[in-house]
Amino acid sequence: MPVKIRLARHGRKRRAFYHIVVADSRAPRDGKYIERIGSYNPNTNPATIDLNFDKALTWLGNGAQPTDTARAILSYEGVMMKKHLLEGVKKGAFDEATAEEKFQAWKQEKDAKINAKKDGLSKAAEEAKAARLEAEAKISADRAEAIAKKAAKAEEAGDDAEAANEEGAEETEA
Repeated sequence: MPVKIRLARHGRKRRAFYHIVVADSRAPRDGKYIERIGSYNPNTNPATIDLNFDKALTWLGNGAQPTDTARAILSYEGVMMKKHLLEGVKKGAFDEATAEEKFQAWKQEKDAKINAKKDGLSKAAEEAKAARLEAEAKISADRAEAIAKKAAKAEEAGDDAEAANEEGAEETEA
């Protein structure tokens, strides 16, 4: 029975949400599966991945073949890297402690990149918000200035009308 690690689609129209499952390759995409090992939500930025690392590593060790997208997700989470290092230990290229050190160094570097991206996104959002507030304040100031000019013209016109009325009243008296 050929086993695949693949995605099963859930969620509503245009808001896809995927379960990462281990299934028989002959089963339908969203059909029966052997085990659910995680979830993947591409709607967030960066995409949210919740994966049971140990189960994924076990299934890969047992011969399960990931699909292209599942392989990318497993690589992103470090499962493929860990599998590669464990195969190196089996071949005698280095010991298990060295493999664990290499994996932890890789994981820290990966986490730093992810945090940098999240920080960049939040900083960009804050800058965009500040720019919108600044533009809104400028528009508000322009409106207040226009209203003040209009009020000054109306007051001036009102003073002219009063002066004309007073002159007209003086002429009628004379």
